[in-house]
Amino acid sequence: MEIRIDDLRGPEIKALLEAHLDLMRSITPPESVHALDLDALRAPDVTFWTLWDGDSLVCCGALKELDPTHGEIKSMHTAVHTRGRGFARTLLEHIIAVAKHRGYARLSLETGATEHFLPARSLYAAFGFEPTDPFGNYQPDPHSAFMTREFV
Repeated sequence: MEIRIDDLRGPEIKALLEAHLDLMRSITPPESVHALDLDALRAPDVTFWTLWDGDSLVCCGALKELDPTHGEIKSMHTAVHTRGRGFARTLLEHIIAVAKHRGYARLSLETGATEHFLPARSLYAAFGFEPTDPFGNYQPDPHSAFMTREFV
């Protein structure tokens, strides 16, 4: 397994993110889809990683700096055929370690509130993320679950 900072220019990541966006659009109303596209993920305040198993791209995720003490996890997605093998857990551990290294006091995320997103919410909860109010530019949304973790 290898975690790489990704420039989002390769065909593998383009395909994985398209699958992610297609899935989000198929299960969430358009106004509630907060996943970022390739251009938004290339912003200077976003660091994007891919996780590879040999030559196969299996997972991705990003860390967006909201301010010098607060980061947001964005675009966590695991390829459907590789789910349940611990790839998301490994990448989440990496993102948390980077957030701590940057000195963030808080790390937050938005994910879906429906049953489809229960595995994601369970993973985040296992890492100490707790439900919170909307943060940043988010507004209350019945299709969104907001979670945060404080660092001591």
